Amino acid sequence: MDKKDLLRKLPKIDEFLKESVVVEDLKNTSRTLITNSIRTSIDYYRKNILNDSIKDFNKEDILNLYKSILINSKGTNFKKVINGTGVVIHTNLGRSILSNEAIENVTKVSENYSNLEYDLKLGKRGSRYSHIEELITKITGGEAAMVVNNNAAAVMLALNTLCEDKEAIVSRGQLVEIGGSFRVPDVMKFSRASLIEVGTTNRTHLYDYENNINENTGVLLKVHTSNFKIMGFTEDVQLEELVELGEKHKIPVMEDIGSGTLVDFSKYGFTYEPTVQSSLRKGTDVVTFSGDKMLGGPQAGIIVGKKSYVDKMKKNQLTRALRIDKMTLAALEGTLKSYIEEEEAIKKIPTLNMILTDKEIHKKRAQRLKRRLKNHVDDFTFKVEGDYSMVGGGSMPTERIETYVVKAFSDKISPEKIEKKLRLSENPIVVRVSNNEVILDLRTLFDKDFDIIVKEFEKLLK
Repeated sequence: MDKKDLLRKLPKIDEFLKESVVVEDLKNTSRTLITNSIRTSIDYYRKNILNDSIKDFNKEDILNLYKSILINSKGTNFKKVINGTGVVIHTNLGRSILSNEAIENVTKVSENYSNLEYDLKLGKRGSRYSHIEELITKITGGEAAMVVNNNAAAVMLALNTLCEDKEAIVSRGQLVEIGGSFRVPDVMKFSRASLIEVGTTNRTHLYDYENNINENTGVLLKVHTSNFKIMGFTEDVQLEELVELGEKHKIPVMEDIGSGTLVDFSKYGFTYEPTVQSSLRKGTDVVTFSGDKMLGGPQAGIIVGKKSYVDKMKKNQLTRALRIDKMTLAALEGTLKSYIEEEEAIKKIPTLNMILTDKEIHKKRAQRLKRRLKNHVDDFTFKVEGDYSMVGGGSMPTERIETYVVKAFSDKISPEKIEKKLRLSENPIVVRVSNNEVILDLRTLFDKDFDIIVKEFEKLLK
């Protein structure tokens, strides 16, 4: 059939609208959306007929394409993704998953009016920070606290308040870059603090700080290098020493912990990571950290420390531009309440639970997933093996967490094509590919997703 005949064979939109499947769709979908989906489908065939990519077709082919286009247009760009990578705090996949308590709090507050900035006891305007300040100070031991929209904002606000047009002294080895090419020196520049780098990349001594203190020094800054480690011939100034130096010269000491660790992971066999509580116990004046990394809550930047400094930050004009909304506030409150008892936090907060769950639990889950895949998916080989997960999110970069994975292989489709098809499926699944095998890490998979995983694997060879 030549091009002209094929083009004449294409249906008109009005004819298409009379098809039974389209008539059914019109009962619960807008006519505009359906018409646009029909037009897109017909245009696709017209274009590919003209460039010789389509040699023949039937009405069912166009109907199937129309249906697929309609489903996609009714969906959202922001989708649920199944994380089979084994990276717990996966920055590209939304970082930490909220606990049920946090989600319930968000739902309750977002579907109703709330006392966001209203003091119910006094019957007048209140502060949004009051809802969580007591919780944060109770958990961390700080005198006062406030929250902004992310940790970079927390660092910027704190430095602007403590150190505007003054100097901030920081070790050269702590000038880190975080995700998306955001760098600590750039954040400091926007805060209008002058950066004074001391020491070298691998070795900084107390005298490096002291020799650079002058009448214009505003803060002594320590940045926890949570996303990398310097090994070998190194020297770093301990926080206690820096605090003592700050007290001697009456200069505030600020620590950016970054990942927001509230649990001492060394008790559970991990390398020690400084906690917010330990930093405050050592006398740090201001500590900043993230809400959506190791803390396991929503994206937020938390500032905690001496009341005199935090109160100044609350009055800073930048605070309004950097403040969090009611849903973030509700999610953070729901998350923090679990931290009143550490056991409850580990049990209820998905990020902590994933990191600390025993590998043997995941072995049993992997075996269960393998059986289901084997029973429903033909022409694939599935096996369970030990492997390693990662914390992710720039946290604990040297830690490898023992886990179990399901590995999949087929002679009929390459692992790269499997990865792509799973990623682009109706229910996107992100996996790892290694040694010519597709890998699903059980540490970051939920049991509720097993049915979806089996369903998408069944479609791979169709």
